[in-house]
Amino acid sequence: MLIVLGIVGWGMIFKDNFATFASNLLSFLSETFGWAYLMSMFVFVVFAAGLAFSKFGNVKLGPDDSTPDFSTKSWFAMLFGAGMGIGLVFWGVAEPIFHYLAPLGIEPGSKEAVDFAFKTSFKHWGFHPWANYSVIGLALAYMQFRKGKPGLISSIFIPIFGEERVQGPIGKTIDILAVFATVAGVATSLGMGTLQIGSGISYIFGIEQTNMMNILIIAVVTVLFIWTAVSGIDKGIKILGDINLVLAGTLLVGTFLIGPKVATMNAFSNGLGLYLNDFLKDSLSINAFGDNSWLKSWTVFYWAWWIAWAPFVGSFIARISRGRTIREFVGGVIFAPAVASFVWFAVFGALGVGLSDKLGLDGLKAAVGAPETALFAVMQHYNLGTLLSFVTLLLLCTFFITSANSATFVLGMFTSEGDLNPSNQKKIIWGLFQSLLATALLLAGGLQSLQTISVAAAFPFIGVMLLACVSLIKVLLEDSKSTK
Repeated sequence: MLIVLGIVGWGMIFKDNFATFASNLLSFLSETFGWAYLMSMFVFVVFAAGLAFSKFGNVKLGPDDSTPDFSTKSWFAMLFGAGMGIGLVFWGVAEPIFHYLAPLGIEPGSKEAVDFAFKTSFKHWGFHPWANYSVIGLALAYMQFRKGKPGLISSIFIPIFGEERVQGPIGKTIDILAVFATVAGVATSLGMGTLQIGSGISYIFGIEQTNMMNILIIAVVTVLFIWTAVSGIDKGIKILGDINLVLAGTLLVGTFLIGPKVATMNAFSNGLGLYLNDFLKDSLSINAFGDNSWLKSWTVFYWAWWIAWAPFVGSFIARISRGRTIREFVGGVIFAPAVASFVWFAVFGALGVGLSDKLGLDGLKAAVGAPETALFAVMQHYNLGTLLSFVTLLLLCTFFITSANSATFVLGMFTSEGDLNPSNQKKIIWGLFQSLLATALLLAGGLQSLQTISVAAAFPFIGVMLLACVSLIKVLLEDSKSTK
């Protein structure tokens, strides 16, 4: 907490200095180590898929006679909401339009721009981010439920370093980094989610978005996410996850029905074909001597952001996955959410890009001036768009609460020696701490800088996660030998 407060204090008191430092650090890492982000994320996909189809695919994350703690529907709803739910609402319309209007090396608004828009959106929200979460989730679930170790990121490395070393400086450093990455990432998302909810209220009801409105939104959301976190996974978090699934399904089907249906199906089919066909090339493509500014600002930033979220999301997914086999885990954590993301971007992307004939490129650009209002702006041009905007606003709130309550639960675990059921006191303290940080940064205008520094600070997790792959393989091989 002191480390986080020190960094946030720097960001609030010396805002310009902090922003410059954070931006320069991320720019240096993206420029110098862009190749490392690309290669490591590709390795995570290959590693997870290879493990699922190997002889270890039937190994359970828990005792051999264990059964899953949650139904498949509730399990998927919770992991999907924690992993990227609110991001899909934020970028579902905006990202395909951005790529359509400013494609890399292609004429804006052309047929090639449409192909680029959907393929790129599928890439950024497809197999890579979920494989990244699965590395931490798989390794931690195995060590927690199969080996009986604490629910700490450092527990993953017991097979490599031994229990004594992991309980020393190496393990503590990894665990502190995990806490910082989680707090910074979630505080940033709380602030940015508040801005989007406020923008939606302002857009739909015509109410001016003020600091007082933002504080009120954070206060209401804080009460709800702490309450659901304190209620526990079986009650509050699980029930909210099920509600998310119903709301997201309603919004998705409703949007498909009011949008260009044939174009949506074509976008899904064509985008998926291009994504799979160019998967290897796009996963590793970077200019050796040319300009990589687009790659840095989009793909490398996304990969860095997903890695920053891996400790929290991976730990939460591990916590709810007891009794699943490795093959089930990979299918549920990588394949199913990726397909859901493809469908989401096809439906909402077609809704936005389809307006280009009606509004023209300049009109489309004006309609989506800011990502946080893009979905609401586009919805207004369709029948029942206002009604679906209300559903969107409600879904934003529930996804928002889901990310925050799962993060609060995980922070309680991280700071309770890995206790899988941390005390309510810890959860309440972390919930209030995150909300106060988000409020202070929102008022001081330092949210973007905290996001930048959290993404940059997560750079060492590339090494941590690659080691996690080695550690999991090592313990699986040792256990398979001992059972022969």
